Amino acid sequence: MKIKTGDTVKIITGPNKNRSGKIIKSDRLRLRVRVAGLNLVKSHRRPRRQGEKGETIEIPRFISVANVALICPNCHRPARVGYRLDSDKKIRFCKKCQSKI
Repeated sequence: MKIKTGDTVKIITGPNKNRSGKIIKSDRLRLRVRVAGLNLVKSHRRPRRQGEKGETIEIPRFISVANVALICPNCHRPARVGYRLDSDKKIRFCKKCQSKI
């Protein structure tokens, strides 16, 4: 998976199309990511203590990696990610501007 936690991505399909946000969690096994503030689902919480009220909260749900594109920190455009070897390390790079990510 070429996208990591902390990367800024743009959603390219679905109801949140053309919106961007930061990845807060990634599931490498299922190839899914959670983006902060996007793909929100309402969840109802029960009161935990006596006298406390229940509440409705919004939780971000997972999105498939195929539906997001990484935004390059240098050219600020959605770009594909490539890998190259640099002193025996794999380094990600933007395929549009060739800069290191």
